[in-house]
Amino acid sequence: MSADPAEVVRPIDPLAPLQHGRYVDDLVTVVRDPVTPPAHGSRVAVTAHFELWRDGSRLVVRHHVPDGRIDDSLTSLIDAELFAPGWASGSDLFERIFTGIVLTARPDPLDAWILFYDHTFRRMREHRRRHRDRPAAGTGDAVEEFAVIHATADGLVPPDASVLEIGACFGFLALHLARLPRRRVEACDLTPGTMRLLGVLADRLGVPVRTFVADAARVPRPDRSADVVLLVHLLEHLDAAHGRRAIEEALRVARHRVVIAVPYEQTPNAAFGHVRCIDRSDLDAWGAAAQGWSARTFDALGGWLVLDRLL
Repeated sequence: MSADPAEVVRPIDPLAPLQHGRYVDDLVTVVRDPVTPPAHGSRVAVTAHFELWRDGSRLVVRHHVPDGRIDDSLTSLIDAELFAPGWASGSDLFERIFTGIVLTARPDPLDAWILFYDHTFRRMREHRRRHRDRPAAGTGDAVEEFAVIHATADGLVPPDASVLEIGACFGFLALHLARLPRRRVEACDLTPGTMRLLGVLADRLGVPVRTFVADAARVPRPDRSADVVLLVHLLEHLDAAHGRRAIEEALRVARHRVVIAVPYEQTPNAAFGHVRCIDRSDLDAWGAAAQGWSARTFDALGGWLVLDRLL
């Protein structure tokens, strides 16, 4: 039996225009103070930055997140105040609330995302500068931790390499790597809206990153077509079988090197879309299974596996 079209939830459009100052999709409405939430419905939670309302099947979120917090640390803020306490659940809802908060920061959607990217990159640069001479421990702040992760990945990619990042999401790493003019960077992800956003932002920022949509286990690129293939904080989003196929695909596409990075978690963070925990023994096993490749593992805000082709 086919699904009722009225019940099909449309995917997130990260460049959707606001409706009377509100972000509205099939599941959520997000408003920013001083926009008034619906007159009907019931308020279910109040936190430091959010009010949550139920309007039938729709979740309404009113926020007063300041411009200075419109960066990738929103992930930590939303998780801590809404998802960890159980007021909301599910990675799809998380992404819709996240998108709504960003888009309600400015009347124009592209201006809102530029604010988000600019603030994120500025904080990353500041964090890297402060910790240039010593390693940084985990802070619990997403922007600061990913600044370290991106710097680590950057050090594993030659300055003149061709690079493919699989599972690029917002593309912060791809944009960071592409700052060096001799690097040729491509980024792919399963989500069309995110890749459309990254392509538009890369053009606006003047950064040469090519984007395309693909499943990590089925990448439409020839064998050995990229010098370095990156799977950075992707495999925790995939079940074990899907993850193995993604690694095999990365090994097929990479000419010289595959870089894998994963977080170490006690339990998978469902709000972030994590479906499993990965530890050092998994990295070692993946390295041992890669015939024709040398492998080394190390820890830096999670675990890393670097595979280099022997032939």
